[in-house]
Amino acid sequence: MDSNPSSAETPPGSIYVSSAVTNAAKILVVGHFAVGKTTLIGSLSEIAPLRTEEKMTQASLHVDDLRGVTDKRTTTVALDFGRLTLSDDLVLYLFGTPGQQRFMQLWEDMARGALGALLLVDPARLEETFPVIDLVERYGLEYAIAVNSFQSSTVYEEAEVREALDLLPDTPVVYCDARDRQSSAHALIALVRHLLTRAA
Repeated sequence: MDSNPSSAETPPGSIYVSSAVTNAAKILVVGHFAVGKTTLIGSLSEIAPLRTEEKMTQASLHVDDLRGVTDKRTTTVALDFGRLTLSDDLVLYLFGTPGQQRFMQLWEDMARGALGALLLVDPARLEETFPVIDLVERYGLEYAIAVNSFQSSTVYEEAEVREALDLLPDTPVVYCDARDRQSSAHALIALVRHLLTRAA
């Protein structure tokens, strides 16, 4: 029977965390419906991500707003989960939240123990971000904004995003392509740096 490797030399992609890792942090990946949360976690995770996507049905037609994402066929109904080892002694557990209002009851449990949140926004649908910001702030989570612009022709400068979302001056704003590992990692690093600054 296989057991958890005791060696610090854990192979890349292993389902096990290296025994050298002594610290773990829970990070939420949040945002409105169809903004790219599942895609971002999939691009970052060193293990096969856990996804709870289901096909969208006729029942959701009058509930989920598909403006700008008419080709969307599935949606997260519980959570996404991934893992990323940042250093020899630190691993991040990434939890993606559903974007629709009907799943907001999951937030309380998912926010418990989280150090912070990476908040994805679509520049073409900035107004849909306000309810998510309200939830993040309600649960007292520090956050960074990641403008996911891979499928949007709308471009806003950082100052415009800050003004539109009424952000505090020290809230990080970065631009990313959730499909790209390096770009997604850049956004996540901005959040981690912000969390370290706030903890200092």
